[in-house]
Amino acid sequence: MVVIIKTGHSIRAMLNYNENKIKEGKAECIGQGNYPVDADRLTYAMKLSRLEKQCKLNENVKRNTVHISLNFDPSEASLPKEKLLEIAETYMNKIGFGNQPYLIYQHHDAGHPHIHITSINVQENGKRFAMHNIGKDRSEPARKEIEQAFNLVKAENQKKKEYKPEPVSARVRYGKSETKKAIENVLKFVVSNYKYTSLPELNAVLKLYNIEADKGAESSRVAKHNGLLYHALDEKGNRVGVPIKASMFYDKPTLKNLEKKFAANEIKRQSDKYSVKNAIDSAFLKNNVLILPQLAKQLQKEGVDTVLRQNTEGLIYGITFVDHKTKSVLNGSSIGKEYSAKGLQDRCNSNQTKMTQQGEKVAFSKQELIEILEENKNMIHFNELLELINLLMKVEDDYEYVAKEFKKLRKNKKLRK
Repeated sequence: MVVIIKTGHSIRAMLNYNENKIKEGKAECIGQGNYPVDADRLTYAMKLSRLEKQCKLNENVKRNTVHISLNFDPSEASLPKEKLLEIAETYMNKIGFGNQPYLIYQHHDAGHPHIHITSINVQENGKRFAMHNIGKDRSEPARKEIEQAFNLVKAENQKKKEYKPEPVSARVRYGKSETKKAIENVLKFVVSNYKYTSLPELNAVLKLYNIEADKGAESSRVAKHNGLLYHALDEKGNRVGVPIKASMFYDKPTLKNLEKKFAANEIKRQSDKYSVKNAIDSAFLKNNVLILPQLAKQLQKEGVDTVLRQNTEGLIYGITFVDHKTKSVLNGSSIGKEYSAKGLQDRCNSNQTKMTQQGEKVAFSKQELIEILEENKNMIHFNELLELINLLMKVEDDYEYVAKEFKKLRKNKKLRK
C-alpha cells in the first residue's frame, strides 16, 4: 500500500475535486468518519459545512486541509468496499485522526485500486495537528502495520510501473472540459515529480506533452498577480484553442507557487547532473556523434530527452536535457561549458573534421541517417544538412538519394513558413 498525503488551504477545492469525480462517474463516496449520518445520506452542503465549522475554531491555521490517498497493488483490485472502509478507519486512527471529520472516496480512474480520504487538521478543541514529519513519524509505521494486518502487498514490493499521462491531443475540443482534464493530468505529474528551476525548464518538460505555460502580457492581470496561462499545443508546437488560467486547476500551479519549488529543486538535482553528463560523454565515446539530432537519439535510449532552443531563423542558442529517470531538467550550460549548445556543436564539428582527415566511415547507415534527420528535421539548417551529407556520403548515388529525401523536407519547411 502506498500512501500520499497532501495539505492545502481550500476545503471547498478539496471537496470539489472528489465530488466532481462522482459527477463524472469516476468515483463514489463510500464512507465517512464523525459525521452525523451515513455517507449515502450526506448532501454536498452537509459534507462542506461539517469541515468548515470545525476549521473556524482556529482561523489562524491557513493550510487546514488534509487530502490522503491510499493506493493498492493492481492485484488487489477485488478488495470489497467493506475492507476498504476498514483499512481507511484503521489508518486514520493510527495517525491520530480517528476523531476528525473525514470522507472516504473510492476512485475508479486509474490503473490501480485506490481511495481518497478528505479531512482537516484543526481539532475539536481548536488546536492544530502538527503535520511536520507526519509521513515518517506516523504514516509509515501505520502503513506497515496495516499491510501486515490486512495481508496487503507491501509498498516496497509493488512493481514500480511509473504512471505517465498522455500528451494533450490537438483533436481535443479546445475550451471544453476534456482539454482542462488532459492538461491537469499532465500538470499533476510534471509539477510534483520533475526538478526544474525556471519556467523555461518547466516548459521543456511540458512541451513534450503538448503544453506550454505562459506569463501572459506584461500589462495583463495574470502577469501582475504572478499567475500563468496554460496552452495546448498542436503537433508543430503552435498554440491552439483557449488558454486556461493556473487558478482554474486544483493544485493552483501559478508562477508564485512554482517559484517556491525552484530553490529546493536546484539543491535536489545537483547530483543528477553527473547522470546526464555521463550519458552525453558515453554517447560521444561509443558513437561517432556528428550532429545534435544523432546525439538526441542516443540519449533518448537512456531516458533523456533533448530540447533545443532556437531563434526565429532556426539557429540554436540553447539546449536543455530532460532526464526522465532522475526527473531532472538541466540546461546544458549548467552541467558544464562543453555541454552547452555551442560546446556540443563544437564537439560534433571536431568529430566531422577528424572523420574527414582520417577518412573514417560513418558509424551509422544511410537509412539510419535519414531516419535520424527526419525525426529531428527542425534541429538543423538545410545548408548544414547538405554539408553533412556531402561529408558522409562518398558514393554519388548515395548522395543523390539522401539529397532527394531532404528536398522534400526543404519544400515542406518553406510551406510552413
